[in-house]
Amino acid sequence: MAKKCPKVECPKCLPGWLAAFGDLMSLLLCFFVLLLSMSSMDAKKVQAAAGSLQGAMSVLDGETSTDVQNNQLQVATPIQSDTQSAKQIKSMQQTIVEINEMMKKSAKGTEVSLQESEDGFLIRLPANILFEKAKANIINDDAFLFLKRMALIIDKLPKDMYVNVIGHTDSTPVHTDEFKDNWELSTARAVSVVKELIKDGVNPKFLAACGKAGFDPIASNNTNDGRAKNRRVELYFFSKKKENKESTKKSILDKK
Repeated sequence: MAKKCPKVECPKCLPGWLAAFGDLMSLLLCFFVLLLSMSSMDAKKVQAAAGSLQGAMSVLDGETSTDVQNNQLQVATPIQSDTQSAKQIKSMQQTIVEINEMMKKSAKGTEVSLQESEDGFLIRLPANILFEKAKANIINDDAFLFLKRMALIIDKLPKDMYVNVIGHTDSTPVHTDEFKDNWELSTARAVSVVKELIKDGVNPKFLAACGKAGFDPIASNNTNDGRAKNRRVELYFFSKKKENKESTKKSILDKK
């Protein structure tokens, strides 16, 4: 006859409420894991949003730059004069890109460029897209078109913005029936550009012309390429109001 197993007392189970509580915690954990898996943190978008907010509150540091998309809503409205300047600078940049494309097609080589200066910004026009050798009469149709578009832009700039047109040559001496030296040639070229801008509607009181001959080179005069870069006409844009100088310079840097 088989022996009966001894009677063993079973330990008491956990309370019923504790089991329900454990199930609830497990469900909550799953819920938050699912939320985290469905969300995505885009670091670039977060940085852009933070930069946009800082910019609107005018607390950006000098070296801080942000990448704000064009379709984002701007919180603050900039000062009207700064906005106008920024728009015209952007138009200048677009015009320069277009004229350079035309120059490539006509194989002119050197390009128009825009860069910052101490108190404003300047546009460099290579002499070979404006003039023939040792001449000061503008003969290029593309150059006429470019200056006409520049005149439209200049006319919309703030009224405290002035343009100084500066003629430059290389160090090669010039002596013709028309010009005795590079001083006369560089000045005459600057005057030709000023007259064309006036003809296209720019107010003369905002313009000035001068020549620097070959005494302000930006490249070596020992090579053909260097001399070609030195032969140029510069349109120097500057503000006579001190409070607008920094805003103009900042607009140029921001659009680069």
